[in-house]
Amino acid sequence: MNINIRILYLYLFSFVGLLIVAIGSIRLVELGLKVYVFKGADEVAYYPMAKPLGGPNEELVLTEEAKLQSKLETTRQRQREVSGAVAMVTVGLPLYMYHWKVIQREK
Repeated sequence: MNINIRILYLYLFSFVGLLIVAIGSIRLVELGLKVYVFKGADEVAYYPMAKPLGGPNEELVLTEEAKLQSKLETTRQRQREVSGAVAMVTVGLPLYMYHWKVIQREK
């Protein structure tokens, strides 16, 4: 069996690149499902800007400002998730492809 450090390195980094691409793709699919299928998955149940309607036993009523802040925060969170997932795919795909092509050339 002819296993040297270089081949081990190539397979390891090829695997790491493929793993990064897989994780990034999973995060993109997850975000797509949250946005288009399970629309309530990102809703926040606690709004710190809510104020009581009447007495201390009354239910909290959301102000329009609190609703707007919640939607803005959800949008920002989705943008962070998308940018992270796209970055993972953008870095992982070339890493995988380069090392895999080197392995294929050597065989």
